[in-house]
Amino acid sequence: MMVTLPTECLIPEKKQQRPAKSFYQRALRILPICLLAAAGATAQKPQQFSLQSPDKSITVNLLLNEDISYTVTADGQQLVAPSRISFSTDQLKPVKIAAAGLRVKKSATKLLDEQLTPVVFQKSGTVRNYCQQLQLELANGLTLEWRVFNEGFAWRWLTSHKGAYKVLSEEANWQLPAGARSWYPLEDGFYSHNERLYKYLPMDSITEQKLASLPALFEIKNHRLLLTESSLFNYAGCWLRGNGNGGLKAVFPYFPKEKKITSDRDEKIQSREDFIALGNGPQAYPWRVAMVAREDKQILTNQLPYLLGRPAEGDFSWVKPGKVQWDWWHANNVYGVPFKAGVNNDTYKYYIDFAAEYNIEYVLLDEGWCDTRDLMKQVPDINVQELARYAREKKVDLLLWTSWLVLDKQLEVALDSFASWGIKGIKVDFMQRDDQEMVNYYEKVAKAAAARHLLVDFHGAYKPTGWLRTYPNILTSEGVFGNENSKWSKLLGADHNTTLPFIRMAAGPMDFTPGGMLNAQEKYFAPIWDEPLTQGTRCNQLAMYVIYESPLQMLCDMPTHYYKEPEAMEFLRAVPVEWTQTIPLHAKTGDYVAMARQARNGDWFVGAMTDWDARELQLNLSFLPEGSYRMEILKDGVNANQNAKDFAKETLTVTKNTTLTMPLAKGGGYVARITKQ
Repeated sequence: MMVTLPTECLIPEKKQQRPAKSFYQRALRILPICLLAAAGATAQKPQQFSLQSPDKSITVNLLLNEDISYTVTADGQQLVAPSRISFSTDQLKPVKIAAAGLRVKKSATKLLDEQLTPVVFQKSGTVRNYCQQLQLELANGLTLEWRVFNEGFAWRWLTSHKGAYKVLSEEANWQLPAGARSWYPLEDGFYSHNERLYKYLPMDSITEQKLASLPALFEIKNHRLLLTESSLFNYAGCWLRGNGNGGLKAVFPYFPKEKKITSDRDEKIQSREDFIALGNGPQAYPWRVAMVAREDKQILTNQLPYLLGRPAEGDFSWVKPGKVQWDWWHANNVYGVPFKAGVNNDTYKYYIDFAAEYNIEYVLLDEGWCDTRDLMKQVPDINVQELARYAREKKVDLLLWTSWLVLDKQLEVALDSFASWGIKGIKVDFMQRDDQEMVNYYEKVAKAAAARHLLVDFHGAYKPTGWLRTYPNILTSEGVFGNENSKWSKLLGADHNTTLPFIRMAAGPMDFTPGGMLNAQEKYFAPIWDEPLTQGTRCNQLAMYVIYESPLQMLCDMPTHYYKEPEAMEFLRAVPVEWTQTIPLHAKTGDYVAMARQARNGDWFVGAMTDWDARELQLNLSFLPEGSYRMEILKDGVNANQNAKDFAKETLTVTKNTTLTMPLAKGGGYVARITKQ
């Protein structure tokens, strides 16, 4: 082997001025040191680490050489081929030999096994945090941490830096096997509401030009891989592009440099810096999360974003989930009332009366109640203080909408005022970014709201990233192509609605805003702004209250319509927004979904939805405890394939040994409430 000696190992040509040892004596003294350095520079031995899930089904192998790469197998099948990861700041310890910075100074593994009790029950009353953890402390001052669960894997970077620094880059790749496909939420750019349809694409068609937001789902032979992130704080959100080689790479919106306010709600980024984020002191960076499922139904109970969320600090026992009567979807277009409908106190008192009658916890005043440039300036026909007093008498609480820009300018005075008026929460809208500045804004609002015991619903938002664990007052968020799109678009169809539980909902609660009572089959549907229709059947909309998770769940339609539908309202009065158990029954992404859930009071609810294909699904009630139960069913009527509003009601006595058939019309649904007799 030819070795090039470092400069300090070379023998000087000029004679030394003072007496020196012989050439050979000096060479023999220096040469071992130089050869050692040269050998380290050219032939460092790779370091390898392996980590398995507790049940041994998932294996992650790490290789540290001149870079860091990993592979993943599940059930003996390769899910991720060798894929590079890296993290770079401008304060990394300088090393003369590049690879030496990736040498592991210290490694530690341990088994985590604990039962967590969420403040808000999204999928279950307890969540088991059960995984193998590996921490690698690198010579360059970074720490790489991996966790492998029976349901997936994740990694994150941690810095031990002191003082200020910049995160220059983060590299994350997922090299998928040949033949993989994706449900890909294709985006136009980083400025986005993240309300996307999912394109079912072969991986070899996903080029570097195809940008996607998270979460995204990938089909790899008989496995599913869902990518998202958790514990996103003081950093930029992760997006995806094709890596040009049949795989995926992470990309990030860099730190804003120049911004321009273009309206009373929008701020556009004119240019960006050449770094992702600013840091100051030690920090744990977001988890890169990959859920692994052998069948689609396993995605429905996966809670990795919650498990990897930063634990909450402080008391959140005051958080009260609930249903919400919403105004904006139907443009306050109520009728059959003795007052002029609109943004006025009479209309909102009507909403409050309706909510009180049906045990709906909240009424939301969406955009229109105030000057969008000044939250302290209410419109002439609205008096929020009076409405809040009226609502309290009826045991109903109020939520207020605000654009993020005006709230940013008036945060302290506005939230103090809202709290003093008796308001219980805010809906914050139009952020449309997830660069570091905006991510920090979310946390600022969450903290300020929590300090005043206010709930938060983020709209115009990116996906949730474990918020329900860190800030349980963030009960829901948009970042979903949801029911509001029915006002202006024909794209919100039954196939999309049966895709959401397996992708967007996997990241966390979603404010889809279900509950439309004017239902139409696809060929009869048309967008109507002031009195919207929904595509699919009446029971499809009702099933969303069982299938779709949102601890602050909207009723999007107007009381005028709900009053005309007593059977639907009997169900909506009873259905909760928190679940102590979730049991998937049937699942195929984009085709159908059915599940049983148990409420805090012990009642069971069943929901099922299908795409535009009518079908029958079997309902085995073996999940029930022993005993006799009353089962109240709402199912698609015999004419629902033609008139989507058609439904039938049925009441049965059942036990755990009962098996039924759930008939689903095109775009159809099925719901049931099961109570102990």
